[in-house]
Amino acid sequence: MDNRVISTALVLLALTLNAPPCRYAPFCVQQDEPGIEPGTLWTQGVRAQNAAALAMPSSVRAGSLKDPDVAELFYREDPEKLFADLREIGHGSFGAVYFARDIRNNEVVAIKKMSYSGKQTNEKWQDIIKEVKFLQKLRHPNTIEYRGFYLREHTAWLVMEYCLGSASDLLEVHKKPLQEMEIAAITHGALQGLAYLHSHNMIHRDVKAGNILLTEPGLVKLGDFGSASIVAPANSFVGTPYWMAPEVILAMDEGQYDWKVDVWSLGITCIELAERKPPLFNMNAMSRCTTSPRTRARS
Repeated sequence: MDNRVISTALVLLALTLNAPPCRYAPFCVQQDEPGIEPGTLWTQGVRAQNAAALAMPSSVRAGSLKDPDVAELFYREDPEKLFADLREIGHGSFGAVYFARDIRNNEVVAIKKMSYSGKQTNEKWQDIIKEVKFLQKLRHPNTIEYRGFYLREHTAWLVMEYCLGSASDLLEVHKKPLQEMEIAAITHGALQGLAYLHSHNMIHRDVKAGNILLTEPGLVKLGDFGSASIVAPANSFVGTPYWMAPEVILAMDEGQYDWKVDVWSLGITCIELAERKPPLFNMNAMSRCTTSPRTRARS
């Protein structure tokens, strides 16, 4: 698929920006959804689902680097001496995302700062470690590139490649649905990334336009792996309601699901790109999840 289809659309996005604001970077809050806080992920059992593969022992104190498997994840340098021109471009329940420049090579990067102090310290720490371990495993042109991981004063710095925007941003800037060729190009790149994840027994579990990122040349990148599962099948209730597959919603009570839930979510994303909103977007988020999956599948 020709990236020029996307990069042409990105020209308007780039010209609209004087400085990178919240919505034009990976992992930032995207849009308001009825009955749910912006960017909120619904999670039940996600830590238990990945505990065997990724979590540290519960006896390990948050921030401790005594565990060699955890210690080797971090670079030892002080990140404040390595990255300059930091400015916030997004925030959410996890923390904040910053535009930054690596002074060693002048590369523009995105830095996700995540504090693990305060309430539920150990759970926050385990989530951070899980996400970093997941990102480190990825080696594909259609997934976000990992740059490094640092620790400073109870805050983890997760450094990634910087993306100009997301597919959701294109909708917001254009103020109209995307054209069929643009949707096809974005979907093609997303499918390449998903095929890679699924071939390695991984599930993204939060596919939507806001998590499909675009580089300046127009390369499509899957981003935000905070909800991803490193094992399949899975049984956690996790994701964003309007894009959730019926199997994930049914997992609240019983049952398992596999990589096919990502295909469902990508299908909903195609509708989102064509109509600017996913189906049932005006419905309360809780009602969206409690409506019969069979009814939704027919609608």
